[in-house]
Amino acid sequence: MKNILIVDDLHPIFIEQTEALGYTCDYRPTIKLDEALTLLPNYEGLVIRSKFQVDKAVLDTAVNLKFIARAGAGMDNIDENYAGQKGVILVNAPEGNRDAVGEHAVGMLLSLMNNLNRGDAEVRAGLWQREANRGYELKGRTVGIIGYGHMGQSFARKLKGFDVEVIAYDKYKTGFSDAYAREVSMEEIVKHSDVLSLHVPLTPETKGLVNDEYLFHFRKPIFLLNTSRGKVVEVQAVLNAIKQEKILGAGLDVLEVEKFPALGEQAWFEELRQSDKVLLSPHVAGWTFDSYRKISEVMAAKIKNLDIQT
Repeated sequence: MKNILIVDDLHPIFIEQTEALGYTCDYRPTIKLDEALTLLPNYEGLVIRSKFQVDKAVLDTAVNLKFIARAGAGMDNIDENYAGQKGVILVNAPEGNRDAVGEHAVGMLLSLMNNLNRGDAEVRAGLWQREANRGYELKGRTVGIIGYGHMGQSFARKLKGFDVEVIAYDKYKTGFSDAYAREVSMEEIVKHSDVLSLHVPLTPETKGLVNDEYLFHFRKPIFLLNTSRGKVVEVQAVLNAIKQEKILGAGLDVLEVEKFPALGEQAWFEELRQSDKVLLSPHVAGWTFDSYRKISEVMAAKIKNLDIQT
């Protein structure tokens, strides 16, 4: 049964490299959950991005499953604890899109600090407003990073040439200071940051981390970046902090609710849409032409090294 069901769009290099290992890949990127449930008992491996939740029901159906590979970094659509109880090995590929996320975060930050989107829109509309679009320089500022895994480290490395101080907090790591960031407490993040960038997985602990109370404690007005998961940040709290001038600009690649029409139905959406202090992108920070291939290469390499008991 050395076969793999692929239920999401994937770069063909994954199939090429895993079939060279002796696997057979069944590539079904348009498959629906109900059909997948009927097929899963026949597969040893499952490859998924974000198509559906791999919950207890799915795992109980996949009676012969040995591993799940997620084409990305976050594992929040997989019941990790139950998979572990079932002996299913979990594989992700943060190494494949960390550079994409780091570069996207830098791009968002520079655009926000220099009003690039707003200035572009105004010039196209026949307005030439220099003073209204006066920007800020990044040099000399303090950038606070929450979560110093693959993504947080990548962002810190990309900032190396900007002459900034980078400080980082990670609840689950210690002793990680390096040439790119200095380990600090959350209190120091709140006290010193001019920029706050979030690079944490979505867990019960991080859900709603950035809310009104959290933002209230920041000593200085900040630029906020979220390229992690939407539910880590409460959008209304960000909008409130913008009105209070506690947030100078927010770059949000992810939102609490994503995709239309559900996004347009949120109570905060109209205010978000009209704010020229917010830069939005459709959850693409880690989704470049380059990462599309690299994610597949990383997953194939990790599957090659799996210790699977037959």
